[in-house]
Amino acid sequence: MQEENRRVHRLNDSLMNLLNANFVVADSGITVMRDSTYRDTSGSDRHYVWRSAQVLYSTSGSDKNYLQINRGSSTGVGDDMGVFSSNGGLVGKVINTGKNFSEVMSLLNVVNKFSVQLKRTGSAGMLSWDGKSPQELTLSNIPKTDSVRKGDTILTGTYSRSYPPGRMVGVVSKVLIDKSSNFFILKVHPAANLTSLQQVFVVENLNYHELEQLDKATHDMVEKKGGKK
Repeated sequence: MQEENRRVHRLNDSLMNLLNANFVVADSGITVMRDSTYRDTSGSDRHYVWRSAQVLYSTSGSDKNYLQINRGSSTGVGDDMGVFSSNGGLVGKVINTGKNFSEVMSLLNVVNKFSVQLKRTGSAGMLSWDGKSPQELTLSNIPKTDSVRKGDTILTGTYSRSYPPGRMVGVVSKVLIDKSSNFFILKVHPAANLTSLQQVFVVENLNYHELEQLDKATHDMVEKKGGKK
């Protein structure tokens, strides 16, 4: 059964890399020099690469939970890469990479906060965990003017470099009214079973470092200009 699971997971890994969402159509007005393995047959540029990994151990009983996987820098895994379960649900993010193994910060970690969005309305909010039930995350900053309802799908947003947009995060399990603000407090049931993970996918954004360096250079440039009299 374990060998069958690994075989199916390897198949899923190859299919994940063929999804159209991993590519964008190249600009026909320019010439891009890039290894052919990063382009598909239609001429689209690959933005994401998926790798399967086995979970060696994971925790869920603390307020700061992690998992360790059998992939490291020798197989292309690096810090800040997103991690998804075998059913496609978001698990967390790689935060420490060794040569052959990596540590992943789970969604069940009180310091892990990131932007997500409601699939049906497109509204963006901040997802976090309060350190209590492993079956319940908290989504904040969704305005009361939004038509939120129980069962709504929560997806990864467009503002993260670590996670491809539009990937499954969970579903709304409770809609609570915060009387002290103009926002809902939404409880979200995670799509991934975060207490019994065995195999996962690690996703690499091939443009991560270029985007990060551009962002840093822009901030440095603005700060430098702002400091001039």
